[in-house]
Amino acid sequence: MSAPDRATIVFRYERPPLSENYTMGWRQKSRWVKSLRRQAAVEARSLGLAGFGPCTVTLTWFVKTRHKRDAENPVPTLKAFCDGLVDAGLVPDDTPDLMHKRMPVIHYDPTCTPHLELTIERGVPSG
Repeated sequence: MSAPDRATIVFRYERPPLSENYTMGWRQKSRWVKSLRRQAAVEARSLGLAGFGPCTVTLTWFVKTRHKRDAENPVPTLKAFCDGLVDAGLVPDDTPDLMHKRMPVIHYDPTCTPHLELTIERGVPSG
């Protein structure tokens, strides 16, 4: 059975665990990176995504307030999740020819429970 052309992994974090704005020591950051990589790898394997091939990855942060947020702040969380997808065997590496990482998206929904979603789609943009 082949993998689907699109998959979404839901992470129950109210905000990204790693951000460009967070101040933490290297040990704490290292623990978070390791944990996020492992979570993404476990979830990707459970969805049968090993060998998925070149893909486009988008991290969406669902929020319920209109507070000002910068889309680039969750990039460290996206990077750790993408490394976990490599660990799971989706692609051999997260180089641009194998994995296109879109800028994180912040989606306002006043009725939602804040969380993160990692969407993986088959293929990378050409050019």
